[in-house]
Amino acid sequence: MSTVTHSKSERIDVRASTPVKQLLQEAARAAHKNVSEFLLEAGIVAANQTLADRLRFELPPEKWDEFQAALDRPVQAKPKLKKLLGEPGLLG
Repeated sequence: MSTVTHSKSERIDVRASTPVKQLLQEAARAAHKNVSEFLLEAGIVAANQTLADRLRFELPPEKWDEFQAALDRPVQAKPKLKKLLGEPGLLG
C-alpha cells in the first residue's frame, strides 16, 4: 500500500452527527491517535483500495492463458440474462 507523505498544507472539513463523532473519537483513542490522524489514515487506506480495484488487474501466470481464451471466445446469446436485464428492478 502506498501512502502520500508530503507536508500538510490542505484542510479537509467533515461534518458528522454526535454519535458518529463519538464513535470516531473512541476508535482513534483505541488506536492511540487523534481523530485527524485516524481519519486520514483510514481515508488513505480506503482510497488506495478503491483505486487499486479500478487500476490494477492481476492474475497468477497460470490463469492468464485461460483468461485470454475466455476473452477471445465468440459472444454467445444468453436469453435468461437478456430477460432479467429487460425487467424492472427492485428500485424501478
